[in-house]
Amino acid sequence: MLEVREFTGVGKSLKDYGRIIGEDAVERIKVKAERLLGAKFAHVNSTSFGGGVAEILHNLVPLMRDTGLDAKWFVIRGSDEFFNVTKSFHNALQGNKDLKLTGEMKNLYLKTNEENAQKADLSEFDYVLIHDPQPAALIDFYEKTQPWIWRCHIDLSDPNRQFWVFLREYIQRYDRYIFHLPEYVQPDLSSEKTVIMPPSIDPLSEKNMELKESEVLKTLERFDVDPDRPIIIQVARFDPWKGVFDVIEVYRKVKEKIPEVQLLLVGVMAADDPEGWVYFEKTLRKIGEDYDVKVLTNLTGVHAREVNAFQRASDVVLQMSIREGFGLTVTEAMWKGKPVVGRAVGGIKFQVVDGETGFLVNGVEEAVERVIYLLKHPRETNLMGMKARKRVLEKFLITRHLERYLDLLNSL
Repeated sequence: MLEVREFTGVGKSLKDYGRIIGEDAVERIKVKAERLLGAKFAHVNSTSFGGGVAEILHNLVPLMRDTGLDAKWFVIRGSDEFFNVTKSFHNALQGNKDLKLTGEMKNLYLKTNEENAQKADLSEFDYVLIHDPQPAALIDFYEKTQPWIWRCHIDLSDPNRQFWVFLREYIQRYDRYIFHLPEYVQPDLSSEKTVIMPPSIDPLSEKNMELKESEVLKTLERFDVDPDRPIIIQVARFDPWKGVFDVIEVYRKVKEKIPEVQLLLVGVMAADDPEGWVYFEKTLRKIGEDYDVKVLTNLTGVHAREVNAFQRASDVVLQMSIREGFGLTVTEAMWKGKPVVGRAVGGIKFQVVDGETGFLVNGVEEAVERVIYLLKHPRETNLMGMKARKRVLEKFLITRHLERYLDLLNSL
C-alpha cells in the first residue's frame, strides 16, 4: 500500500528564492534548518495529484530536502469504496449534517489504514506529518516513538459531530495539530498542541512562474479562448462545496450587461475524489450549449502551466466556494496581480482584504455587482491587483511556509 513519492535531486534550491524574498530571509531559514540537518521527516497524504495538498507537497518536499531535511512523501492507497467513505468524511467535517457514519464505513476506514500501515515502516522517521482525515488513523497501528503531527486542510468550523467524535479519538494522540485558521480549531482539542499555519504557493512553480505574453496568447488560442474579450475564471475542483453553479449564475447575469464576456471553469479530476466525476457531469449539463463557457481540465491537456496562463489572461477571478479551508487558487490569482471576488467564507476571508486586494461577497447578486465594477474600472482593478500580490509576498509564499515548519520541528 503506502506508495512512496521520491524527490531526490528534484526541485529548486532555497537560494533560487533570494531574488523574491531577499537574501536576509534566505539566511534566516538556513540558520533555522541547521539544527534539523539530516532529520528524517515523513509526509503522508491520500493523493499525488489533484487538490491543494498534493500541489503543496510537490513543491515543499524538494525544498525541505534542499535545506538538509531527509524528507519523504508517502501516499496511501485504497479502493474506490474507501475514497467514497473519506469523501463523506470530508463533506461531513465541512458541515454536512445529513450524512450518517455507519459501522461499515468505520470498519473500511480503519481496515484500509491498517493495511497501509503494514506496508511501510514509519517508525524509522524522526517526525511524521499526516495530512487530512484519510490517513489520520495510521497512528493507531504504529508504536509511536517520535512526534506525530496532524494537519487539517479543510474548514472544520462547524463539523458533523458524529464524524468528528469518531476522528477525534485518533487526532488526540498526535503531538501537534495544525489548522489554517483559529476558527477551525475544535474546542475539545488541547490548545497547547494546536498550531495555526496557513498554506502557501510556490512562486517558481509552473503554476505561478512568470510567463511571456506570447505563451499566454498561444495557450488561449489552443483552447479557443478569445483574448480580446473579457474573461472571468474560477479554478477549483468539481465539488459541491466550490460553488460552481453560483459561478455560472454570476456569469449569466454579468453577460446580460456585458454580452462579450467569457467564462473559464478550470479544474483537476483527482484520484481521491470519485464524487468529482458526478459533479463534473452535472456542471456540463448546467452549462448546456453556451460556447462562451469553457470547461478545462487535466483530461483535456490543462496542467499547471496552462492554469497559469489562464489566470494571467483573466480579467476577473471568482472563488464562490460555500466552504473553503483556505483556497490556494485565490492566492495564485493574487500573486499574478489579480483581485479576487470571493465568497466571505473560511480562508478566503483571511486572504482577501475587502475593497483593497479584492472583494468579499455573500452571494450571487453581490458578486455580479463587483465583477461588473472590476470589468468597467481597469485602473482600480490594476491597483487592487498590485496590493494583492504584495499581500501574498508577505504571508503566503512557500518559503514562509517552510520557515513555519522549521520553527515547529525545532520546538518539538
